[in-house]
Amino acid sequence: MKKGFPYSLLFILFIFASCSSTKYVPDGTYLLDEVKIQTDNKNIKSSTLQPYVRQNPNSKWFSTIKTQLYVYNLSGRDSTRWFNKFLRKIGDAPVIYNESLAQRSENEITKAVHNMGYMGATVDTKIKIKKKKLKLSFDVTSGRPYIVRFIKKDIEDHKIAEYMQEDSMSTLLQEGMVFDVSVLDAERQRITNHLLRNGYYKFNKDYITYIADTVRNTYLVDLTLQVLPYGTHLADAPKDHSQYKINKVSFLTDYDIMRSSSLNSIYVNDSVHYNGIPVYYNKSLYIRPKILVNNLRIQSGSLYDERDVQRTYNNFGRLSALKYTNIRFIETQIGDSTKLDAYVLLTKSKHQSVSFEVEGTNSAGDLGAAAAVSYQHRNLFRGSEQLTLKFRGAYEAISGLTQDYTSDNYTEYGVETSINFPRFLFPFLSSDFRRGIRATTEFGMQYNYQIRPEFSRMVASASWSYHWIERQRAQHRIDLIDVNYLYMASMSDAFEQLYQDGQNYILEYNYKNRLIVRMGYTYSYNSVGANLTNNTIASNSYSIRTGIESAGNLLYGFSKLAGLSKNDKGEYSILNIPFAQYIKADFDFAKNIVVDERNSLAYHIGMGIAIPYGNADVIPFEKRYFSGGANSVRGWSVRSLGPGSFSGDKKNFLNQSGDIKLDASIELRSELFWKFQGALFVDAGNIWTLHNYSEEQPGGQFKFKKFYKEIAVAYGLGLRLDLDFFVIRIDGGMKAINPEYSSGKERYPIVRPKFSRDFAFHFAVGYPF
Repeated sequence: MKKGFPYSLLFILFIFASCSSTKYVPDGTYLLDEVKIQTDNKNIKSSTLQPYVRQNPNSKWFSTIKTQLYVYNLSGRDSTRWFNKFLRKIGDAPVIYNESLAQRSENEITKAVHNMGYMGATVDTKIKIKKKKLKLSFDVTSGRPYIVRFIKKDIEDHKIAEYMQEDSMSTLLQEGMVFDVSVLDAERQRITNHLLRNGYYKFNKDYITYIADTVRNTYLVDLTLQVLPYGTHLADAPKDHSQYKINKVSFLTDYDIMRSSSLNSIYVNDSVHYNGIPVYYNKSLYIRPKILVNNLRIQSGSLYDERDVQRTYNNFGRLSALKYTNIRFIETQIGDSTKLDAYVLLTKSKHQSVSFEVEGTNSAGDLGAAAAVSYQHRNLFRGSEQLTLKFRGAYEAISGLTQDYTSDNYTEYGVETSINFPRFLFPFLSSDFRRGIRATTEFGMQYNYQIRPEFSRMVASASWSYHWIERQRAQHRIDLIDVNYLYMASMSDAFEQLYQDGQNYILEYNYKNRLIVRMGYTYSYNSVGANLTNNTIASNSYSIRTGIESAGNLLYGFSKLAGLSKNDKGEYSILNIPFAQYIKADFDFAKNIVVDERNSLAYHIGMGIAIPYGNADVIPFEKRYFSGGANSVRGWSVRSLGPGSFSGDKKNFLNQSGDIKLDASIELRSELFWKFQGALFVDAGNIWTLHNYSEEQPGGQFKFKKFYKEIAVAYGLGLRLDLDFFVIRIDGGMKAINPEYSSGKERYPIVRPKFSRDFAFHFAVGYPF
């Protein structure tokens, strides 16, 4: 590593250290340096009480250094100078200790602990002062918890009492439990949700109250749960809660959310009926009534059910032809029963659009540009079908060619189209069965033509898939069939002599015409569901992604039954095109743990294996694993690590691919200033082959007894710009353990790092995991 680098780093640290953290702390006041909460009860965690602290010290980068306070203190006294203004804007002013906020924090913490059932708990505030810095500590003494001895229900509404009795197995209240207010409130919400699913449209949890009687000289509580009678005003005579049924359901398709404040202000010109449900519209009906009714879950004559309302919202939210959906209920009295008229108000989206995209490309240092034109129709057959048509072109200047070719440019032309149906489509199935499956069906086709100095090839594909979301957290995808055809249109003489001489089977296999007919399933789960747009510091969360796919089985079975002959490579062919056969499985887990309001710890582990069999001895290039890069072991550039201890092939990165992959990463993420975030990371992983390719990839085969010695390790720093809708990321990684070497300083570059040899720079969009 260059000598100037560590000295520069030490100089920066010296500047921060020499700058007094109390420079702008007025005399007679104190800098709030630290706040701690300590408890004497393992059941009361300090982290659960932290939100009740009303004044916190200056934030720390990576929970270690108060960098922004030091930046603020670097500013001069003259606040009118632009440089001082800039430092104060990106820095943080010192937090001055406020006694009233400390007292308020003590009161809030005391109240919180009392609500946990420790009603005799006390909080002692301790202050430690050193010069102009103050450390604050809240010591919690919990005492004995109050225990619920007896539970009684006082419910005058006999019908509600019956519903609660039927659902009593789900209750959160148990005799012998700690008298915890949060559990009592959760039980109120649980009962309310149950009643809202059974017709009680106007019920809310404020109708549920508790009476708690403590037994003298004990820590026991007798608890009475009450359900208050219905009443809109205090002067009204109390009565039983009304149970509502759905009277009629109507659609209004031209609702303008900005202009229509009431149902009477919506202009209606005509209507049609489908299955007895009216659909009102103004000038023309832009969506088929069948689509609307099939996505409706609110049924006339049934009890009001809040789940049906939410399911209807979810179903209509999937329809690209609609921009907004609003459901309103109007109460109506028919005889002795109370009923609801439901109105589904729909706002039309913009159905057609054209977009143009221009982007810069960087493939392992080769710069280029790409452009694309896209057309989208969101209501193709008046059933909210979404058609996408995209034309793409790209150009790239290629460097580092080892042979003389007629050109040193890469050109690509492509067209792709897909049509998305917001329903489950499959022949020979009843409409009722298909209506019960909330899946989206997608058909796609793609054509891509690539011209390189070494060769030109065509890639064509067609696919049929289903995908759906379950409870806003889990996503499923089934690729029913995905056909890919790779055709080598031409090949230069020099390239053919180099890679088609039979000496490198992996490269030879992947530069020939090939057919891949695959099917697969992918499952994804995110613990916070759609609420988490980016992997931010804001919440504890975890995600799981797993998938399995196989290819060639149907074709192999057909070839066997038909008695087809094999080619000179021992492969079956369809129309003289050999087909791939393999099975592949992947698993990925990531977790984000909040350390404090500005820092979090995230870790990730991913693994995969691809096994060729039957008609193939090699996995196709598109399905092989690569290591190194912005989303892998970041001490290596993209596709430059492995397999195993293989030192690499500068002539063709295809040689640095494998059948097994292992990746693991851990990051400490910290909010810096404005929209910038920083990260400290450690990565580990590699790829391996299942077979021993001693000539092409020496040292690349996976062996259980030594694979752990071939795991590469890297460390580094990252900077991220979080723009809410996407994240721009810059990472710099250094090699720590290099599996290419078995011993010596080359194997452990962390001992003697060399910047020119061990550093890798990465620019990417999105978080690494």
